[in-house]
Amino acid sequence: MAWGMGAVYLACILYLYRKNPERSLLESARRAFGKLPAGALMLPFIVLMFWNVAGIVSEIGLFFKSTMLKETPTSVVHALMFVMIALTARAGIVVVARMSALLLALMIAFIFIVLIMVSNLFQPEFLLPLLPSDTGAVFRAAYIAYGFPYSELIVFAFILQLVRREEASKVGKHLYIALAVNGLLLLLSLVCSLLVLGPLTGDLKYSLFQLARLIVIREFVERIESVIGFSLIVGFYFKATILLLILVRTVVEWLNLRDERLFTLPVAFVCLLLSITTYTKESSLNEMVNVVWPLLNNFCYVLPMLLVVAATLFRRRKRP
Repeated sequence: MAWGMGAVYLACILYLYRKNPERSLLESARRAFGKLPAGALMLPFIVLMFWNVAGIVSEIGLFFKSTMLKETPTSVVHALMFVMIALTARAGIVVVARMSALLLALMIAFIFIVLIMVSNLFQPEFLLPLLPSDTGAVFRAAYIAYGFPYSELIVFAFILQLVRREEASKVGKHLYIALAVNGLLLLLSLVCSLLVLGPLTGDLKYSLFQLARLIVIREFVERIESVIGFSLIVGFYFKATILLLILVRTVVEWLNLRDERLFTLPVAFVCLLLSITTYTKESSLNEMVNVVWPLLNNFCYVLPMLLVVAATLFRRRKRP
């Protein structure tokens, strides 16, 4: 259900892209509503983007704190991550794309290697019953997965105009393939975690990391969880980098400025302060992701996009 909502939002984003291939969501909003109403409509989006980038880096800090670097202050981890993220975002979208071609391929390969190596521990009875007695739990889980990550697909509406014109016809196909790979990989990881960990899956954080800890082959191959740690860090790193890049572009565009590179480090510093001062407890971060975040995404991400889509469709029908 969450993946289906993501596919609907992706269709809306691609509709706007086809109608205005050289305009971001903010520019499309200005064309539909005017400059001042569009600026007011996008202000919550910009504010939430600051919290979003800060929350991702906070998740990296909590991962290190609970697994690898238990004695290292989280502020140090946050600062080092933001330095890398800011420098990568400052280098531009082309550099991010070239880096991701290799690192994301390694990330996916490591995940499949771990899932194959842990397959001897599968216990199919852990998949039963297929549905709990309270079917509302399914909808609550779909609500959480919808809020994180599928409702966040809206942010791509701010960078699709960077696609080269000769590649514009392939954008929709590539994005739907990426979304399908994302959904299948997430589903496969969840099913494999259930097959091995059973009821503990819902109580353990970073279930793939916990699966990798169980791999021991003749006391020769062990402690393989480091490759999953690498995969998680790469995923967090690229997501935070892309969101920071979009945030800087949106702030510069919203303020009618020109130089994006000049604002990358100040925006990253504000996000660093938010990550250190806001997400100080793991329990509060979990509540934020599971309860508050889907609601905020609906009002700050989804609603502005739907309004722009409706206005664009209405203007098109109104024309003779």
